[in-house]
Amino acid sequence: MKVLLVGVGGVGESIAMIAKSRKWMELMVLADYNVRRAEEVQKKLGDARRFPVEALDASHRESIEALAKKHQVDLIMNAVDPVFNEAVFDAAYNVGAKYMDMAMTLSKPHPEDPFNKAHVKLGDYQFDKAADWEKKGSLALVGFGVEPGMADVFARYAADRLFDEIDEIGVRDGGNLVVDGYLFAPSFSIWTTIEECLNPPVIYEEGKGWFTTESFSEAEIFEFPEGIGDVEVVNVEHEEVLLVPRWVKAKRVTFKYGLGDEFIDVLKTLHKLGLDNKEKINVKGAKVAPRDVVAACLPDPAHLGDQMRGKTCAGTWVKGKKDGKPKEVYIYQVADNEECMKTWGCQAVVAQTAFTPVIAMDLIEHGVWSGVGVLGPEAFDPLPFMEKMAEYGFPYGIQDYQDGKIRAS
Repeated sequence: MKVLLVGVGGVGESIAMIAKSRKWMELMVLADYNVRRAEEVQKKLGDARRFPVEALDASHRESIEALAKKHQVDLIMNAVDPVFNEAVFDAAYNVGAKYMDMAMTLSKPHPEDPFNKAHVKLGDYQFDKAADWEKKGSLALVGFGVEPGMADVFARYAADRLFDEIDEIGVRDGGNLVVDGYLFAPSFSIWTTIEECLNPPVIYEEGKGWFTTESFSEAEIFEFPEGIGDVEVVNVEHEEVLLVPRWVKAKRVTFKYGLGDEFIDVLKTLHKLGLDNKEKINVKGAKVAPRDVVAACLPDPAHLGDQMRGKTCAGTWVKGKKDGKPKEVYIYQVADNEECMKTWGCQAVVAQTAFTPVIAMDLIEHGVWSGVGVLGPEAFDPLPFMEKMAEYGFPYGIQDYQDGKIRAS
């Protein structure tokens, strides 16, 4: 397989590191606006032939197309902030390459009632073009990170094999990661974090469809496994809520994230000051987006691994019935930062995000997964993916739960 990797930040680097040992990965082009960053990753990989570096502005669709044609790639892997998704998505369609991303095209809040009514939803731009991709016989895989991605695979697995009927599929993300030496240091792209945390969260309910609620609403305490313990989680806008109901029957679908009071307070302050704005403003003759300034002032998550300690857990909490009896499980993956740094040289959050697209590439390359159109993870047989997770160093676990708590054995 030949891949054009658009974006060589923390997750992009992790994708390349995880793919390096796979013989089926013939070529992965490291394309980034910051060429020095791409060269840094190339040096770490130690294989300039298989991982060539190219300069690329991901906002220029024509430039993406030119690089895809130059290297005759089979797949364009989108690993940049989702503000660039439309350009990368359309470039793949135009050149006839497969497409994959980890976060779908952006939403737009309802202009009159943003905290009750959905408007332009995550991925609407892509799903509106699904018929064109089908007609062309091309494949776009959307939402193939850890959440969305792995969590959606787990939802499909639960529906296929563990439940007869599902009351709620609730993706729950939390951990006990600490970054030493910083007062505030997000372990993931602050650009993306601001987008998903400050937009109105989306909830799905059978018979009602998709609707929105207040940011950080419906707080609950969820007990995460493998020693992480109780974490308060809140509603956050996320792709799983838009993806799962398209393929899996459930009465309710939610996503909740363990942010912590301090993190939420910082995000609220950024919003009050207008520093979450992604539109460019005039600052003494220079056009800059306030959100980009915030990102530039914070440490790069890709270089925080040595200062991080602890674990992060991503998973899917499913409640329903099996054989007429109530059933509740949490299917999850825990990544330990020390282990990720030792194995991949990448911190836990970005490494955990990166393994899903590489496994998906593996399954596509070997014909295990196939299809046309715009498809989410739920559209595929979950078993081949889950069987490969341990092989790739990210084994999953299944734990019986009761009311958000680990059920005593």
